[in-house]
Amino acid sequence: MSLLNFRKKDTTPGAASPVSPQVEAFLKGYSIEVMPRTAEKVENFRDLLPAGTRVYIAHIEGTPIEEMVATAARLARDGYPVMPHFPARIIHDTAMLENWIAMYQGEAGVDQALLLAGGVNKPHGDFHSSMQLLETGLFDKAGFKRLHVAGHPEGNRDIDPDGGMKNVEDAIHWKQRFSERTDAKMALATQFAFEAAPIVKWADGLKAAGITLPIHIGIAGPAKLQTMIKFAVACGVGPSIRVLQRRARDVSKLLLPYEPTDVLTDLAAHKAANPDSLIEQVHFFPLGGIKTNAQWAIDHGGTSATPASQQAQG
Repeated sequence: MSLLNFRKKDTTPGAASPVSPQVEAFLKGYSIEVMPRTAEKVENFRDLLPAGTRVYIAHIEGTPIEEMVATAARLARDGYPVMPHFPARIIHDTAMLENWIAMYQGEAGVDQALLLAGGVNKPHGDFHSSMQLLETGLFDKAGFKRLHVAGHPEGNRDIDPDGGMKNVEDAIHWKQRFSERTDAKMALATQFAFEAAPIVKWADGLKAAGITLPIHIGIAGPAKLQTMIKFAVACGVGPSIRVLQRRARDVSKLLLPYEPTDVLTDLAAHKAANPDSLIEQVHFFPLGGIKTNAQWAIDHGGTSATPASQQAQG
């Protein structure tokens, strides 16, 4: 898949920067996340995303399952592999989980899922972790081909209140062992961070500890700085939030939107130099809007950046 009509180098004022081959390679096959309420604002996903782009559907507490399934069905009809969230803490019991799986499969043909605890302090029922969802065996029984689970390069105080990494790392080792006894392909889909160094250190540490699960690294798409800081605080982003804090203190940059160019450039360089790294591909959180994020991907040469409608014409 190649980027359609991309401008390699234009010296005219205001022209797009030349594409970095490393970033272009690193963006290949990126995935992106939507919610039902944001999906409603998109008239045609095929004008934004290439065919085959995996689209995660975030399940926020209070969103009716019918809206989640309808969004999944719409995206599936447009040719996108859909990966809905299954947040353990808002699923009451095994019967509810089984019903959700049946609805997704019956109406949207879903065969992949992101399993996570979910951002709810008190569980609504029997489940409090993604590991418990996996233990039900329902995803294997339903023939799911791909199961992603959460990763936290900078830790997660909801899991390790002391700010450490012990519980997070123990959970990853459990998920590694589970991956060895399931036919489904598994990967770690991570929280977003703003610096490459802690991500690389974390990924290298996992590999040294015997983890083989590929990492789909979370990247926050372009957004206003104030928006980015709000989400970073709400999502518990770790020390790399200092990137935003430094930017906020720079008056010359205060009003400019944040873009993930620096972190992606550094990660792409690392991947190019270390092709056996567990870091496999990019997963975008479109905090500034899916249209903005999709256009940014197009401008930066991701091979998943040619909209499906243009591919069909080509």
